[in-house]
Amino acid sequence: MELFPMRVLLIHPNYHSGGAEIAGNWPPAWVAYLTGYLKAGGYHDVHFVDAMTHHLSDAQVRARIEELRPDIVGCTAITPAIYKAEGLLQIAKDVNPEIVTVLGGIHGTFMYPQVLKEAPWIDAVVRGEGEQVFLNLVQAVDEGRWLHRRNEIRGIAFFQDGQVVATPSEPTIQDLDRIKPDWGILEWDQYIYIPMGVRVAIPNFARGCPFTCSFCSQWKFWRDYRIRDPKAVVDEIEDLVKNHQVGFFILADEEPTIHRKKFIQFCEELIARDLGVLWGINTRVTDILRDEKLLPMFRQAGLIHVSLGTEAAAQLKLERFNKETTIAQNKKAIQLLREAGIVTEAQFIVGLENETAETLEETYRMARDWNPDMANWAMYTPWPFSDLFQELGDKVEVFDFEKYNFVTPIMKPDAMERGELLDRVMNNYRRFFMNKTFFQYPWEKDKLRRKYLMGCLKAFLKSGFERKFYDLGRVGYWGPQTKKSVDFAFDKTRTFERPDAAQIANNDAGWVTMHGPKIEHRRRQGELNAVMAISACGGGSEQLTEAEQDAIR
Repeated sequence: MELFPMRVLLIHPNYHSGGAEIAGNWPPAWVAYLTGYLKAGGYHDVHFVDAMTHHLSDAQVRARIEELRPDIVGCTAITPAIYKAEGLLQIAKDVNPEIVTVLGGIHGTFMYPQVLKEAPWIDAVVRGEGEQVFLNLVQAVDEGRWLHRRNEIRGIAFFQDGQVVATPSEPTIQDLDRIKPDWGILEWDQYIYIPMGVRVAIPNFARGCPFTCSFCSQWKFWRDYRIRDPKAVVDEIEDLVKNHQVGFFILADEEPTIHRKKFIQFCEELIARDLGVLWGINTRVTDILRDEKLLPMFRQAGLIHVSLGTEAAAQLKLERFNKETTIAQNKKAIQLLREAGIVTEAQFIVGLENETAETLEETYRMARDWNPDMANWAMYTPWPFSDLFQELGDKVEVFDFEKYNFVTPIMKPDAMERGELLDRVMNNYRRFFMNKTFFQYPWEKDKLRRKYLMGCLKAFLKSGFERKFYDLGRVGYWGPQTKKSVDFAFDKTRTFERPDAAQIANNDAGWVTMHGPKIEHRRRQGELNAVMAISACGGGSEQLTEAEQDAIR
């Protein structure tokens, strides 16, 4: 054994926005998968600090770094958490300049030129799927190759001699079941799903997506679509249930029902083992309609909550696709799920530039007509690394990425101020859940559905009383009387230098994906619009054929 083994510290940044976290503390699955892969590669001295769940201050994180004395500090960042992550890695450098600081996650993967320029203390950005790339980086540091042979490590970006350098991409891990997560690194008593009062996990079923929506980056980040052996996934869930007392899980996939055959096998395996665990997914309306006859079986497997992407009324008003058919499909999917005993959540996107008081009211009327168990109004967020962001051009005025969190109006509608937009969204929430509270949830005949819905209401009310929901406390919203005084506190010093075509091509060099032909075909089509972006996950009609499913490992 080594006398002084390589010590790795992983940190989850302390970022909160009052969005999905109102349902509880979510376990950072990336830590378990990355730690498991490191340990399989021979590096066992791995530590984790969950600054988000524990609400740790910078001073507290500094104290932990000083105590642990790591050789490498790795931090992840979705877009709204990027500044927090950059700050934590700067603290690591302040503690000891010899610490190798590494950023991973989706924002750094695509925004590494800007990240490295604004945070030069970051030694490397891991681009895309992190397990193999990070293991290679740790080995290079351990063997003393880091400073002089960084260019040989595939899949990273770094700053060298005043220039941003991006190395060729690392091949993706084709057999995802090679990654054995170390779930034991997490403090499981901290991750409670409020609606059910049980521990919650977020395992992977697949990575990537076979479709190439312009607003989304999942298919770009993972680069090709790979799905796990359903039996191996259930093995992992059984371990979570029996060894970590997990009582609820949510599949991390954007759409786990894409591969119909393997999703069915997954459900059948859960039924056979009878683990007594409930779970939820996000999927598309068209998949629910496709699998109408299978919904009772899905419910038997423990599926209790389905979140459906639907659309925005502002988008529908544009009449760029068949509105009536889409509305009918949404309503029918919600009805089918309810009949199968599954809780439904409808997702509405609001805050496009053509949003009006009328379109916002239309989403409320749609929600009441469709009658999902829950409804969520999310602010439209133009990811800075999406194709659509480039197409929106000057319409995007806010570059404070900390506010790119689905609850802050990044886009300003032409017909209203952002404060009015927030107020009307809150009015939709108040009316919708008031009706549910007094006239629906308490009278639900299905005992399990009633328990689940009342638990969701508890989480919703708790976040509201604490002023955490939708960041209301931070922005100073107390009702309609405050809509003109709401302050979103955008940091106007944050800017974004739009890359030209040559820069984009250079940044994408070597980033080979299975979607290459699709991308070129789509680029030749010309302008991509917001309608495609918002309808894709809710009303998209693409399906994998049986032959395509059989061809996927």
